[in-house]
Amino acid sequence: MTHIIGKTPFLRLLIPVVTGIVANEFVHPVPSALVFGFAGFFIMLLSFFIPENREFQYRWVFGFGLFLFVFSVITLQYRQKVADTSLGYLNENVTCKGIVLDIPQQKHRSVQCNIKLIGPEQKKVILYFEKDAKSIDLRPGDEIVFHAKMEPFKNFGNPDDFNYVRFMRIKGFAGSAYVPSQQWSKTGNNIQSVYTLSQNLRAKVLHLYESFGLNSDEYAFIAALTLGYKANLSNDLQDAFRASGTAHVLAVSGLHVGVVYLILSVLFSFLKNSGKKIVLKQLLIILFLWGYVFLTGLSVSVIRAAIMLSFFCLGKIFNRERFSYNILAAAAFLILVFNPLSFFEVGFQMSFLSVFAILFFKPKLDKLCTPSHRFFLKIRDLFTLSLSAQLGVFPLVLYYFGTFPTYFFVTNLLVVPLVSLVIYAVLPVILFSGLSQAGFIIFYSLFQTMSWLLNVLIRIVIHIVYVFESLPYAQISNHYLSFFQVVLLFIVLFAFGGYMTKKRFNYLFVVLGSILVFLLTDTHTIINRTLPRFIVYNRPGMSELGIVVDNRSTTVIREGNGILPYSAKRIVKLSENIYQSKIAEKTFSVDFLILSADNSFSMYTLNSYFLPETVILDSSLSKHTVMRIIEECRQLHIKVHDVSQMGAFSINL
Repeated sequence: MTHIIGKTPFLRLLIPVVTGIVANEFVHPVPSALVFGFAGFFIMLLSFFIPENREFQYRWVFGFGLFLFVFSVITLQYRQKVADTSLGYLNENVTCKGIVLDIPQQKHRSVQCNIKLIGPEQKKVILYFEKDAKSIDLRPGDEIVFHAKMEPFKNFGNPDDFNYVRFMRIKGFAGSAYVPSQQWSKTGNNIQSVYTLSQNLRAKVLHLYESFGLNSDEYAFIAALTLGYKANLSNDLQDAFRASGTAHVLAVSGLHVGVVYLILSVLFSFLKNSGKKIVLKQLLIILFLWGYVFLTGLSVSVIRAAIMLSFFCLGKIFNRERFSYNILAAAAFLILVFNPLSFFEVGFQMSFLSVFAILFFKPKLDKLCTPSHRFFLKIRDLFTLSLSAQLGVFPLVLYYFGTFPTYFFVTNLLVVPLVSLVIYAVLPVILFSGLSQAGFIIFYSLFQTMSWLLNVLIRIVIHIVYVFESLPYAQISNHYLSFFQVVLLFIVLFAFGGYMTKKRFNYLFVVLGSILVFLLTDTHTIINRTLPRFIVYNRPGMSELGIVVDNRSTTVIREGNGILPYSAKRIVKLSENIYQSKIAEKTFSVDFLILSADNSFSMYTLNSYFLPETVILDSSLSKHTVMRIIEECRQLHIKVHDVSQMGAFSINL
């Protein structure tokens, strides 16, 4: 055995094996992942036969084998998750059976349901049922049979648009379909799982919130704040929270679970922090924490926070109370083993980066100011906590969204304590609401009092958010960073943090060098910026035109017919058909003819007035009209661009 583990023979045996596996990964990915797993298991097994006098020298053998084994597990999981997002019968009319997973969301003309298919394939899809009493009555766990044409997810093709296809793939959905009322029915079965049970409990709590006497914004806020249910949030309210830098309070995550943890710590404070009682105390906290996760519908962001706090509680049992990088890494590892696609979620990246930044920056920022008074110490902690989290995520925010709130440090100082009070106030309101059902007047009075207090707190939070959103320069907009610039910003931030701790000038050289490279890349972007563009956007059922200059879009609002005044191109937009039964003396040559709104247009008629190089059909026309005009253009040998199918139309001016 010694000659096998000997340094040179062992490496000579190992290197070609691993190299062959890696090379084979690109040719036969799934078998290669299995080979990695078996190789890792074999190497771990081999490590147990290392002689005692060589164990320290070859301590890396077990770790290397474990790495290969875990790599194979994650690779197989990743490929399985990707396979779960593909259907074998897209663009086909099929009859399927499925189970309603989440609380149905009512849209303007439909009811959206997340469905888990149980035949013919076990995949997750989104169905839009025709809105009627039958579809509104759907509940999580209901089994249905439907006949529909399953379609793949599509991007609208607008410049810098949200990648909807990628987003739905990460969420695990394989397709979507619209289902008319006569093409589906309930089977009468209600199949419950842990997930559907949690969704039903969530729905009951939402129904309870309706009795609190809240208006639509207040109800949507409390539902998002405590249960992570965002379906009722208006666009105006979401924009206000984003612009004020407090959007994180709407996503149930570390802040909310942390408040619940503090409440549980107080409730179980009668159990001492030593001996068997601390074990019981921490296990009870973990149990109730996961009960809260169940109540929020097993939201991914809440699960992340609960895993981290569960590790923290276990650490306290073993006298390791400090929240550390190891706990953060263990939580991330556990999540990625079960769902590797989580790594590509913006929420996953931001939550772990913000916690990492808090661990890294907060101790350094705390040393800059140490107030003697306890009140000012709490203010400092809140400020440094908010600043540390924002330092960790603002490069990603600029990369994904191109926006950054400028007053975040002030709004968080005001909103975060109030949000904590709102969460504290919800618990007695729910408690007294339940007790008032017993008929005791005192409990009903307490319920009314606490409901009034809760309403006041919610109104104050929303008012603060709207006030800060309305301030000048509340948000930096349209400043997108490239991936390379994001990396440079993180190098600047963490190298400067290292300099604050160790006071070594080589960290400053890294900071200054990275800033110089960042400025050079920004200068290169400015010099090579694109020309102004005219865009016909793909907005379903709408007509929208815009001009993009330096990544800033300005909507062109023009009703009726007219020529767009841009000298570089001759662009005519028609949204009213006034050319029927009329005679033109001569035709007008145009570069682009945009047709919208009016479904009576005919190119046979318009061709007597205009000689277009390209006809653009926007998303406000009906499908039947679009198909008819495309055929007319084909016969007249005119190029045509259907925005709804081919994506937004864009030209340089």
